[in-house]
Amino acid sequence: MPELYDLHCHSTASDGALSPAAIVLRAHQHGVTALALTDHDTTAGLSEAQASAEATGLKLIPGIELSTLWENQCFHIVGIGINPEHPPLAEATRNLQNTRTERAEKIADKLAKKRIPGAMEAVKKAAGDGMITRSHFADFLVSQHHVSTPQEAFDRYLAKGKPAYVATPWAELDLAVNWITESGGIAVLAHPLRYKLSANWMKRLLTAFKNAGGQGIEVITGRISSDEIRLAATLASRFELAGSTGSDFHCPDQWVELGRLAPLPGHIKPVWELLN
Repeated sequence: MPELYDLHCHSTASDGALSPAAIVLRAHQHGVTALALTDHDTTAGLSEAQASAEATGLKLIPGIELSTLWENQCFHIVGIGINPEHPPLAEATRNLQNTRTERAEKIADKLAKKRIPGAMEAVKKAAGDGMITRSHFADFLVSQHHVSTPQEAFDRYLAKGKPAYVATPWAELDLAVNWITESGGIAVLAHPLRYKLSANWMKRLLTAFKNAGGQGIEVITGRISSDEIRLAATLASRFELAGSTGSDFHCPDQWVELGRLAPLPGHIKPVWELLN
């Protein structure tokens, strides 16, 4: 039976709905044989996920999804096969926790000015020990009936240019890639088509990413069409990047299911072949 890789998902350690142990169990139930848990800017869920993986026989690949800046735009870099205890990466995740908390307080203040009080208390409770993300604010806005869906929360309040948007001083892309690679991991550009870049800007981004040490690009990710797969595969080939595949799963019934992924095109080198 062939291996089934899912190299991008989220747990309650960031903005997922399921605990790290539950994510691993669900992945196993859906036929995934190798899973990367890639919570936003934290590795806090990895030890719990590893214990669950050992109990089920699934191979857990330690991962993270780092928010980075390049040319004043935010890009997400997935690190797979990382060593979460590598000192620079461990220090970075501690600093990112503080960055996210400070951003959350500013978002809550902006919502309060729009006569939407109580956001900080609600998102803190929802996040528990995990990272506070904008998705927690989106869920809060839905729960308080200010919007009907999380997407509407972003469109009306949380996205760039909207009333509760807060610009965040993420790490520069080359520094974040270095944290990943120096820890023994592989840096992968997440969901490349979501950034809506022109061909020229995509070329500049991928050139900078490769020059920093990036080695992979998500070719199969979330809800992606066959045309988008072809385009992402073309980018992988042109820039000699390995192809990755990941559901970007956050919660049941609202996201692509764990492991329910189109096959990686045969001419693309799989990123898992780069893992030790």
